[in-house]
Amino acid sequence: MRNRNLFICIALLTITVHAFSQQNEYDSQSGKFKKENIFIGSGLNLALGTGTFNIGLNPEIGYSITHWLDAGLAFNLNYYSQNASDLTSNTSFRNFNYGGGPFMRVWPMNFLFIQAQPEYNWTTSNQKYLTTGQTYTFYSNVSSFLLGVGYGTKIFGSHYSYISLMIDVLQNRNSPYRDLYTGDPLPVFRAGFGFYLKPRRQ
Repeated sequence: MRNRNLFICIALLTITVHAFSQQNEYDSQSGKFKKENIFIGSGLNLALGTGTFNIGLNPEIGYSITHWLDAGLAFNLNYYSQNASDLTSNTSFRNFNYGGGPFMRVWPMNFLFIQAQPEYNWTTSNQKYLTTGQTYTFYSNVSSFLLGVGYGTKIFGSHYSYISLMIDVLQNRNSPYRDLYTGDPLPVFRAGFGFYLKPRRQ
């Protein structure tokens, strides 16, 4: 099931990229590496819920292949805590994870984008059992595949900002984007901004 979902996501992304490439108008410099197409930025995710807290930083560096297609590398540092509850579990969690991977961002419109981001994450999990008072530390490394949409403003060659909603489409229970008790996928909300290293002259 997991491999099938991954294949479907990659296939849809490929079809989307191909469709828009047919509409793209290339200039005489197309295909050449341009320093002014390099951008750096960062996203921030913050979530509060009943007994839960999550904060993370997501720096990225990328390259605008065309006006509508960005690709690059994204990294993440994330802290997540979930308190024990008599209704769900007697275990509280304090997790810290870091990782990264490539991303692709397709802008079918100036204010709307689709993003695919495979990741590999390393997690340190501190768990405390309230009934016994015992604490344990576990280490894991796991892959994830974030897929979602975003809304923002992109001025090619200058700067961009966005908010996005993504979800991990893989089914690995140890993913940092899944509920620690139930294993259900958690929505990933991010807000970010960035700028091009060599702004274009207007």
